Amino acid sequence: MKSGFVAIVGRPNVGKSTLLNHLVGQKISITSRRPQTTRHRIHGIRTTDEGQAVFVDTPGIHASEKRAMNRYLNKTAGAALGGVDLVVWLIDRAAWLPEDGLVLKRIQTAGVPVILAINKIDRIEDKDQLLPFLQEAAERLDFAAMIPLSALKGSNLEVLDRAIMNLLPEGQPVFPEDQVTDRSMRFMAAEIIREKLLRSLGQEVPHAITVEIEQFKHDGELTRISALIWVEREGQKAIVIGTKGEVLKKVGERARLDLERMLERKVFLQLWVKVKEGWSDDERALRSLGYAD
Repeated sequence: MKSGFVAIVGRPNVGKSTLLNHLVGQKISITSRRPQTTRHRIHGIRTTDEGQAVFVDTPGIHASEKRAMNRYLNKTAGAALGGVDLVVWLIDRAAWLPEDGLVLKRIQTAGVPVILAINKIDRIEDKDQLLPFLQEAAERLDFAAMIPLSALKGSNLEVLDRAIMNLLPEGQPVFPEDQVTDRSMRFMAAEIIREKLLRSLGQEVPHAITVEIEQFKHDGELTRISALIWVEREGQKAIVIGTKGEVLKKVGERARLDLERMLERKVFLQLWVKVKEGWSDDERALRSLGYAD
């Protein structure tokens, strides 16, 4: 049996959460086109006859640490490298950006095998540019494997999965075979609501939003969920609610459908929007809202 922890790292928006969801075979991490969609360290667990791989989804490592939220995200991503058996470093196509250099510095100190996964190859028009990029990448670090893939399309994931299992150490499973994540249903509910907000709002609001579950209660065949959506300014509150409440209504409907699929039962969802000025740049406020590892 093989068993071990696998950190999925990379700069923001390279597809780490999409890759995790495909590898596990279920939606564990929320996804959107917005940077900083993933804010917490999330474990996705895949158990097969060969063994168990515990994937660690991490926030994107980025250069800016001006705000408390940015510092928290980088700290969380860096801490995820501690105690893992393998790193999958995800980069976007054949493009090297300065933030990729920051990731390289972090993983060089991890002291474990590293797989370089080149994502979104379905969007590369000139495939001839891929080989020179791989040759250049090989000069940066001695990778255990370099695998082009498409997390969204599911292309070449079986090759990545095989490489991961080959590199994991021998050992017994850490989690029960039917468990797919270490996160609670309350946490998953908050993330699903935040995902629908990210996908429904413009550029100016998403970074100022977080979701707090006030009530999560099974009532017979119904689950009642009440959630607070926190923003930083009154203007943002108006945007989240929308004209005649249309935006909030749409978010609530889409979140409720996802929650019903996840819980396999009917859900009654209530959403409120409140203002907590400057919460994303306040260490104490972050901790009170669950941003602590």
